[in-house]
Amino acid sequence: MAGHLKELRVTLEDRPGSLAKMADALGKAGVNIEAVSGLGGASPDVRILVEDTAKARTALTGAGMTVSGERDMTFVDLDDKPGSLAAATRKLGDQNINIDAIYVVGAAGGKKQLAIGSADATKARAAVKS
Repeated sequence: MAGHLKELRVTLEDRPGSLAKMADALGKAGVNIEAVSGLGGASPDVRILVEDTAKARTALTGAGMTVSGERDMTFVDLDDKPGSLAAATRKLGDQNINIDAIYVVGAAGGKKQLAIGSADATKARAAVKS
């Protein structure tokens, strides 16, 4: 599964076609979007998980978009059963780690892999392994 991805935060214009423009720029550059999350509004914030952040950043800025952040994520493999998410995220909460983003990035063999965003990926990794 995908434990090597990084998150980029991309600010898009709030108008039709903005997401397509982002996806097109990445596709033309050969960058695959492994996961995506977004919120609309006056300044739409789209977060993408990609392997090659340098290539993605170049493609996006070349298309006139703003990449406002890049960070490591915490990856955790969970059993695909009720309560698994609660157990993993409770470990983070118990260590006072706030989760500000979460993605399902893979599923196979009765497992789901999540990418979790927080202010301190190193601390979060240690917490979920405990």
